Amino acid sequence: MDLIYIISGLVLLVLGGNWLLKSSVGLSLKLNISKIIIGLTVVSIATSAPELIVSVNAALDGFPNLAVGNVVGSNIGNVGFILGVVLLINSIHVNKTFYTIDWPFKIIVSFLLFLFLLFEKNLTRIEGFIMLVLYVLFILYLIKNENKVTTTILPDDSNKKMSILAILTLLVIGCFSLWAGSELLIKGSISLANNFGVSERVIAISVVSIGTSIPELVSSIIAALKNESDISIGNIIGSNIFNILGVLGITSIIQPIENIDEVILNHDIYWMLGFAILLMPLVLFTKRGGLFFKEGVLLLTAYAVFIYVTFT
Repeated sequence: MDLIYIISGLVLLVLGGNWLLKSSVGLSLKLNISKIIIGLTVVSIATSAPELIVSVNAALDGFPNLAVGNVVGSNIGNVGFILGVVLLINSIHVNKTFYTIDWPFKIIVSFLLFLFLLFEKNLTRIEGFIMLVLYVLFILYLIKNENKVTTTILPDDSNKKMSILAILTLLVIGCFSLWAGSELLIKGSISLANNFGVSERVIAISVVSIGTSIPELVSSIIAALKNESDISIGNIIGSNIFNILGVLGITSIIQPIENIDEVILNHDIYWMLGFAILLMPLVLFTKRGGLFFKEGVLLLTAYAVFIYVTFT
């Protein structure tokens, strides 16, 4: 039953996120918002909706390690697993914004989370507010400089006009599916952890984090198959930034996150920082201004080592 709950929860999260994405894009187009702004805001947030809903529900239900482990594990998985898979499909030629905007800000927010957890060993409402304000300022900066950045990929049917009724229907169904999926995933994950004698943090770092990152995986693979891999790395970095500032920011404002597992603080967070820092040397050492098949193999190997260490 635990696996049924987890699989059903993941399916609902993926479907709910997709319906929320389509309804949000449809509504934004109805309001005549430019597609690049939709990509920078609506699409990036909607694809991270599963992480947000799961973390908020986990914190409210009294499972702080599931809330934080989900974000830390997702950020590790986005770089190690998703980017690794993308590079096996297609190479990525990194553009200027990777050096000037994307990677530097990803490092800043990663270390910000590290410092908050290092000194407080929890996340308070004040820290959540700081993170959320920082995310809003970051988005405003991107919108102001929209001609200099690559945006996230829009759904294939985003050019089709949707009626208000269709938009509202998808919005309601999507939100309900996200909520129901998160409830099932949390229930199944906690029960599975108890039955196998592992901590909720292990399940959060592995099963839950990869499950909630499926939208990023799908959108990145689609971008790679369309030879738009520069967009896929933007999706991944953008998702990592929102996971920290948006997901943990909103979660800790709603419910301060306390009693975090020491292993997350002393082990997992360092892996997250390591994967974040690793991106720049990988790009620089190739001397070709990008990431290729060999770097993909290296990232997947590093992620496999992380999963192995997590379960041992």
